[in-house]
Amino acid sequence: MDKKRIYLSSPTMHGEEQEFIKEAFDTNWVAPLGPNVNAFEKEMTEYTGAAHASALSAGTAAIHLALRILGIGEGDIVFTPSLTFSATCNPIVYEKATPVFIDSEEETWNMSPEALKKAFEKYPNPKAVIVVHLYGTPAKLDEIMEICKEHNVPLVEDAAESLSSTYKGKHTGTFGKIGIYSFNGNKIITTSGGGMLVSDEEEITKKATFLATQARDAARFYQHSQIGYNYRMSNIVAGVGRGQLLHLEEHKAIKKKIYQQYKEAFADIPELTMNPLNKDGDANCWLSCVTIAKESEVTPDMVMDALDKENAESRPIWKPMHLQPVFAAYDFITADGSKNSVAEDIFTRGLCLPSDIKNTPEDMELIISTVRKCFGKRNR
Repeated sequence: MDKKRIYLSSPTMHGEEQEFIKEAFDTNWVAPLGPNVNAFEKEMTEYTGAAHASALSAGTAAIHLALRILGIGEGDIVFTPSLTFSATCNPIVYEKATPVFIDSEEETWNMSPEALKKAFEKYPNPKAVIVVHLYGTPAKLDEIMEICKEHNVPLVEDAAESLSSTYKGKHTGTFGKIGIYSFNGNKIITTSGGGMLVSDEEEITKKATFLATQARDAARFYQHSQIGYNYRMSNIVAGVGRGQLLHLEEHKAIKKKIYQQYKEAFADIPELTMNPLNKDGDANCWLSCVTIAKESEVTPDMVMDALDKENAESRPIWKPMHLQPVFAAYDFITADGSKNSVAEDIFTRGLCLPSDIKNTPEDMELIISTVRKCFGKRNR
C-alpha cells in the first residue's frame, strides 16, 4: 500500500537511549545486570514514588513473580478483571491457581467494586485481587482497596498500561502491596520489551530479583533451594528505558492531547462516546477509544475497515477473558448477579483509535475525517 502507515501506538525514540546503550557497550556491561539496571530502578522509584523496584524482562514476568511472592498456588482463587489483556490472567494459571473474572463498571471501564463485593460473597477466601488500569485510566482505587482491606486480601496493581497516570495525586502502581509496569513496544515508554515490579516493602523486591535470577542461593557454588526464572532485565534494555523515561511526561501530554482532539472532533456525533476517564485521576490516555451506540447502523468493524483502507491501524477493545476459549471453565461475576456484562457490552460496541504520539496534524485530520464519514458527517 502506497499510503503512509499510521500506527495505533508505536515506539518513539529520542536519542538519549543510544547514549545509555553506548555506555553499556563501551564498558562491556551487556549482561542482565549493570549500572543501567540499577539506575533505571532508582529513577523509576523517584518518578513513581514507589519505595523499591526490580527491573524484569516483561510486565507478565512481574505479575508472575508477584503471585509467587504472595504464595499463590494450586487451587487458590485470584480475582481479576475480565476486561483486560490475557497477560494479566495467564500467570494465575501458570501457578495452577483459579482465576475468577470480575465485570467492569461503566464510569472507568475498570473492575467494578460492586461486582468485587459479589465475588467475595461467593468466594470469601481468595488469595489475591489483581486490578488493572485499563487503557491508562485509573480504577476506582478507594473502593477497591477498602474491599481488599476489609477482607485482608493483598492487592496487585497491573499498571502495565497506566505508567504516569495518577489517582488523587498518587501514581498508579503504588497503591497495592505490589505494582507492575510494562515497557512493551506499544506502551507509553518502551524498552522494546521489559517490565518492573515495585513495592513499598523491600523484602518483596529483593525476593523478586532473587527469583528472577534463577533463585541462586548465596553460596560459592551453584546451589538452588527453590525454582527460579530467567526474568531479569538486561543492562542494554535498561539503557533504552532510562532514555525513554526522560520523555515520559512529554509522551503523556501528547497522548492526552490526542484524546482531547478526538473528543472535540466527535462531539456532534451522538452515537460516538469516548472511553471515560476517572474524575479522581489523571489518565495517561495511552489509547483513545470509542464506543458506538447500540442503535447505530455503524459498527466498530465498519469504522476499523474504513481506517484500514487509509492504512491507519485501529484495534478492537480487549475481548473479555470470560469469553476466551482458554478461560471458558472459570467463573465470571457481575455486579447484579445477572448475565448482563458491562465488559462484554464495551467489547461489542468499542474500538481503539490510532493513538501514536508521532501522528502529524495531517494524520489526525485523516483519521478524524474517515471516522466522521462513517457517520455521514463532513469535517468541521
